[in-house]
Amino acid sequence: MLSAIDKRLLQEVADLHTIPQGAYNIRKNGQGLSRQTTANIDIVTKIDKPGIDVIVKPGTKGESVHIPVILSDSISDLVYNTFEIGAEADVLVVAGCGIHNTGSSKAQHDGVHEFFVRKNAKMKYVEKHYGEGDGSGARVLNPKTVIEVEEGATVELEMVQIRGVDQTVRDTEVRLHKNARLIVTERLLTNLDQRAESNITVELVGEDATAQIISRSVAQDNSKQIFHLNLRGYAKCRGHIQCDSIIMQNAQVSAIPEIAAFHSDAELVHEAAIGKIASEQLMKLMTLGLTEKEAEETILQGFLK
Repeated sequence: MLSAIDKRLLQEVADLHTIPQGAYNIRKNGQGLSRQTTANIDIVTKIDKPGIDVIVKPGTKGESVHIPVILSDSISDLVYNTFEIGAEADVLVVAGCGIHNTGSSKAQHDGVHEFFVRKNAKMKYVEKHYGEGDGSGARVLNPKTVIEVEEGATVELEMVQIRGVDQTVRDTEVRLHKNARLIVTERLLTNLDQRAESNITVELVGEDATAQIISRSVAQDNSKQIFHLNLRGYAKCRGHIQCDSIIMQNAQVSAIPEIAAFHSDAELVHEAAIGKIASEQLMKLMTLGLTEKEAEETILQGFLK
């Protein structure tokens, strides 16, 4: 049975108001809570380590698989999940972790996700992190995502973390083969004394592979953020990094975009910008009747949309 807290966490990290249709695997406090498979998507428990194998049959269209993790106890949880996305498939994968910590000890979830996206397949992967609870124990999330994108396949990553998580290190590694395509959208907001680090490395190893990485973040109070974004071109390819951050109060942001070309026809571009909210934007909204705090929040919501 799902408690009211469980349901709220699932809504935050997976936009679920009830048990989803289609394939799903819900993990709670280190244990499998509920699972459902379909004719085209199978979910199998690993036998050598904690985690699951998700197998999507070739040609599967319009289906989804939800694999949220929720923690309501002060424990450390580690999982290894492997995804096989069959050739010509087109699927949505929704992951994420929500932590409710009311204790004095740390609650931590570390997840290693490995994807094999086969020829001409399409996958959208959504990963949301959320933390809550009035305990003094830290809420810690450390995801690692490794993706192999075969010829002609497309992968879209949406990674979101808005407040609530005290510490996070996110590692993302992607290899793109011939005519493969990657789109990454990262949105992050830290406040109080939170710490966040994001490391994204994309290797374009196949001819005409393309990658676009857009990272937007807001750092408030005394929080600290570090971004390492790395594009490496080994063939005729195109890649673009855009990293924009708003910094407020006593926060610190370090954005380190890097591009490296190992082929004369690799076209790689990076942009990075860190700044504060423009006073003209605040004044314009305040003349419409918003308080300064309301105007500030409106600007931040639009920036992170």
